[in-house]
Amino acid sequence: MKACGVIVEYNPFHNGHAYHIEQSKKQSGAECMIAIMSGPFLQRGEPAIIDKWHRAEAALHSGADLVLELPYIFAVEHSDFFSQGSVQTLAEVGVDAICFGSESGSIEGFNSAYEHLQEHSGIYDEVLRKHLNEGLSFPEASRLGYEAIKLPSDSIDLTQPNNILGYSYVKQIRAYTNDVEPMTIKRQNNHYHDETITGKVASATSIRKQLMTDNEIKTDVKEAIPSITQEMLNTYREKIGIWHDWELYFPFLQFKVLTMIEEDLRQIHGVDEGLEHRLKRTIKEATSFQEFMSELKTKRYTWTRLQRTLVHILIGTSKEDAGRMLRQPAPPYARILGMTDHGKRYLRHQKKAMDIPLITQPQQLDHPMLDLEERAAAAYYAVTDPKMKVERMKREFGPPIQV
Repeated sequence: MKACGVIVEYNPFHNGHAYHIEQSKKQSGAECMIAIMSGPFLQRGEPAIIDKWHRAEAALHSGADLVLELPYIFAVEHSDFFSQGSVQTLAEVGVDAICFGSESGSIEGFNSAYEHLQEHSGIYDEVLRKHLNEGLSFPEASRLGYEAIKLPSDSIDLTQPNNILGYSYVKQIRAYTNDVEPMTIKRQNNHYHDETITGKVASATSIRKQLMTDNEIKTDVKEAIPSITQEMLNTYREKIGIWHDWELYFPFLQFKVLTMIEEDLRQIHGVDEGLEHRLKRTIKEATSFQEFMSELKTKRYTWTRLQRTLVHILIGTSKEDAGRMLRQPAPPYARILGMTDHGKRYLRHQKKAMDIPLITQPQQLDHPMLDLEERAAAAYYAVTDPKMKVERMKREFGPPIQV
């Protein structure tokens, strides 16, 4: 059974995601669509608006046959590690292709950029290090590195967010396996960071912003998301009482930073170059997450990089643990969040050929990465009431969703 993988967050699942699944299936000729999805915290260092179970269920009703969880340590990381965990896990479950959305829409441009960067990697690395040492952020230093090696005219624009992520996918595919074909489709009608809904295909950023502003699902949001997503958003809100955002976590973050000594803060993954001093200094007088971030951000530290670091502080992710897990040569397992009958049939055939364990519940395997998953879930549900917290943590050890 031919399979195509997609790398997703579904925060929340919207019409653009449905189009992505449909076009990926069509372009790849796949019989089975496999999504690998971030769990409670996401690549930009944000809590997911609703939990992974409700997001997975929306995906399974909208074209995905199997939803796997991208482990937390890869999910809350920059593009190279995010891509590493995603691509390698999909390769291990036997996908024939990985299809991603991009501003380019042409896989030839990605291949051209890859070949050129391989040939000029020494110059790129030298320019990158130079500008990082001068205090520039990684995205800006990387952009100057690309300028220095003069990408060919037929390659992609590596200042665009989805192109950057797509290039990381292609790099990981080319480095890890010859059995997976990279594919891309052009992103439709909106940009990744758009904050305003302008039609039936809108960015997840604009949808979340509107949901949090209105505190309910109004007409413009309804037009941009499938009915199953409306149902999942409403069900979660009615049961849990909230949609998650950073402001809910600010009191917990403030408590942790204020009660940790600087030496312990320095051991947290992402707290580098004296950031612990700035964290301590700025959080004392902040009264909201937005205010804190506005004071904390500098030319060197992007908003996204800081948010990832703050998630690691909440969860207590140490540099030592993160380094050990991120250096593993292959994923230690693949965890199923949900599947359709079609996805179950695929796994029944494929699991015999897999080199890594396939798990449906975390208690099936003893691994430090799964211990970290439990801590991430505990941090995510910390903002819910005590009874609900107990219930949702029990769900973490339950079986996958089947639709």
